[in-house]
Amino acid sequence: MQYIQRKTFNIKHLESIIYLVIWFAIFSVAFFQHRQVNTVDWKSVSLEWIKMASFCIIFILNAYIFVPKLLFQKKYLTYIGITLLALLIIIGLSITLQFYFTPSEPISMPPMDLGPGMPPMELGSKMPAPMGYRAPTPTEQKSIYMIFAENMIIALLVVAAGTTIKLLSQWLNEEGRRKDVEKEQLKTELALLRHQVSPHFFMNTLNNIHALIDINTETAKDAVIRLSTLMRYLLYDTAQGQTSLKKEVEFIESYITLMQLRFSKKVKISLDIPKDIPEIQIPPMLFISFVENAFKHGVSYQTESYVQFKLEFDEKQLNCSVKNSKHKNKEKFDKSYSGIGLTNIKKSLELLFAKDYTLNINENEKEFEVQLKIPIYENKMYSH
Repeated sequence: MQYIQRKTFNIKHLESIIYLVIWFAIFSVAFFQHRQVNTVDWKSVSLEWIKMASFCIIFILNAYIFVPKLLFQKKYLTYIGITLLALLIIIGLSITLQFYFTPSEPISMPPMDLGPGMPPMELGSKMPAPMGYRAPTPTEQKSIYMIFAENMIIALLVVAAGTTIKLLSQWLNEEGRRKDVEKEQLKTELALLRHQVSPHFFMNTLNNIHALIDINTETAKDAVIRLSTLMRYLLYDTAQGQTSLKKEVEFIESYITLMQLRFSKKVKISLDIPKDIPEIQIPPMLFISFVENAFKHGVSYQTESYVQFKLEFDEKQLNCSVKNSKHKNKEKFDKSYSGIGLTNIKKSLELLFAKDYTLNINENEKEFEVQLKIPIYENKMYSH
């Protein structure tokens, strides 16, 4: 949760920086617009900045107070009312300041040209104009209502733009939080699934050892030592959510060795594993459910049976194949390949690899086969 909070905090800081850059660019427009070769018309720039400052204040109030405190809290009428009131007050103050810094000047006649070699003559406001001379027509000024309406329209556009940006930012933030929370939940669920696998395997192995006690005490003692080794793997080597492929293979080999002690020579067990195993990381307990179900459903005490485990890999992919024989006197296989371990392994595969894996289950009258293909990444943990 602390990671999620830090991520949200960083997003808010990034949002504020973006706002700062945008408004800095907007304020710069007035400076460059009224800048001449060597001088700057600071009076005109100041008037533009007063107008822009009012819109900036409206934007900040809307983005940091009105939207989070009112709109996001579903106080829609309060949001509309307070926003409009703030617009009226701020725009009114802005227009007042603009009129205060731009006092009206009386229109006077420009100097009259008297001819070559004569300086132009200034015409006073009370002097009659020469015949045929027309005074300049005063520029028509906008009414106060028109100025207010124009500023109000711009302010509403600023509010709309700010609200849209804020809503988009909130949506992205919530989407990121949702994905992070979902990821944490997936990790928790995957850990629970592993804990469900371990007791099931432990129970079956204890049953195997119990069957050996009356048959061969020394073999049963050796089996207990092997089981302790397996439990050490379960308790410590799988605690980080990943393990080396080499340790996982050793775990499978030890498990199959324990199972071989239980069955007669009629059960043919084959392991096809490359001698050189690369140093790659995989999720632990990934193959045990397939092997466990192969022994559970594919072995018969009356007829010859077999269990085959094969492992292949290249630079990008790991392929695992588990085959076992089928028998008529055995209970018919469930289409979903039932069993606590295998049901959990299907969930685990979805949590670990999403769609980046292939699980094929093939069945006919004499054989049952499971093929699993997963991606491998050298020296990297799985992202889920």
